[in-house]
Amino acid sequence: MTTITPTTPAISGDPRSRTREQRRIERWKRWQARRGLRKPPRPSRLGEAGTAPGICIDIGCRDGEWIMPPPAILADGTKVQIFKDGQGLTAALRAIRSAREQICLEVYIFHSDETGRAFADALSEKARQGVRVFVIYDSFGSIDSDPTMFQSMRDAGVHLAEFHPIRPWDAKRQWRPLNRDHRKLLIIDNQIAGLGGLNIARRCDLWRDNGIGIVGPGAQRFAEVFARIWRYVHVGGKIRTAQTVYNIELGPKTRTSTSGYKRARGGKRMRIPKVARSGKHAAKLQGDLGILASVPTPKSPLVPFIDNLMLTARKSIDLTIAYFAPSDAVIAELIAAAKRGVRVRLMLPGLCDVPLVQFAAHAFYESLLGAGVEIWERQGAVLHAKSMVVDDEIAVIGSTNLDYRSIEFNCELSAVIRSTEFAEQMADLFEHDMLYATKISLGEGRRRPWRDRIVQWAASRARYLL
Repeated sequence: MTTITPTTPAISGDPRSRTREQRRIERWKRWQARRGLRKPPRPSRLGEAGTAPGICIDIGCRDGEWIMPPPAILADGTKVQIFKDGQGLTAALRAIRSAREQICLEVYIFHSDETGRAFADALSEKARQGVRVFVIYDSFGSIDSDPTMFQSMRDAGVHLAEFHPIRPWDAKRQWRPLNRDHRKLLIIDNQIAGLGGLNIARRCDLWRDNGIGIVGPGAQRFAEVFARIWRYVHVGGKIRTAQTVYNIELGPKTRTSTSGYKRARGGKRMRIPKVARSGKHAAKLQGDLGILASVPTPKSPLVPFIDNLMLTARKSIDLTIAYFAPSDAVIAELIAAAKRGVRVRLMLPGLCDVPLVQFAAHAFYESLLGAGVEIWERQGAVLHAKSMVVDDEIAVIGSTNLDYRSIEFNCELSAVIRSTEFAEQMADLFEHDMLYATKISLGEGRRRPWRDRIVQWAASRARYLL
């Protein structure tokens, strides 16, 4: 089997790099002290059930009327398992501990709290056992994480990469502070893949989020996704080289993920399976499993694909989105779908960790409700899920939000699955969220104080920057 060879910075071998890392650790300690974070951390709640209404913490817990369904099976034998909330973190940790040959992890936030250290310890232990372990974390998303945790992982043999360092002097090639890696991806032995919206942090245990586990032939397709961004981080070049599109038609001049392999310099050997080419006419799904690993470029495939899904919807669109600050074109597509008789339902956050984005979403309520779109606000937990189900047939799930940042600034990852069984499971999960949500009426959308209208209008105008 052909392999590629990613590079890993030799931090421990270079005295200057070691001194720089020690200074960084000291700065982090002083910063944490100023923030008043010297008090002992709370125990992790990973694996504890019944901590919030409508939230699952572990794989076996029952959440009201929703029970984790059996995996959906695609035509090629690939199994797709949906995970709700903290179930995804529990499943990821178990998968890491079962790895025999290789672990690839890509995440936006890798926090140094109890949950993060549990993952760091598991990855370090596997590296000491001789398993090849590759980790990419985003510099901004993990900005307040303890550098000593990452250093201990390096010392254990984990190959660690920081995506687009925030500090200009840490950037070895080009400094791009606005472009972030928002993907969440785990690959175990090229046989198991996991993705969704969950970051590695204690607070994510109790957020309302979605994730999926993929076992079988389909999991191998995600290995190239990781290999491409690993190569970009270490070799540099144009960011579009980190884009991977599989089984999705994009247009006559756009290619999907290539067959064959690429080779980077130095470091350990990493196995990557071959990925075949796809067709080339319209932005639509071919086969049962598609991959959209987008990068911030003007010709991102994300926009035409989402537009095509909404344009061709015949019966229903169920959209669960954490950060809803879309373009006017997306709003127009949703309104047009509702007016032609498609049942359009939006599940948006009643509790949000970025209130300004929530204000921006409120600015569109009156127009959407007036066209017949149903809007629900999830209560009881912070909504962080990102998924779409169209016509109870096609489901999109991953890290992508409907906002400008996901399209024009971030690297994002979504799986597109054509399966009636899986789409029905996602629709059931949407309706389960309705039990913990408040339906917004047109009257409520119109009865807003002028002060709120002004703030919401300003936030909607600034949504390009959110």
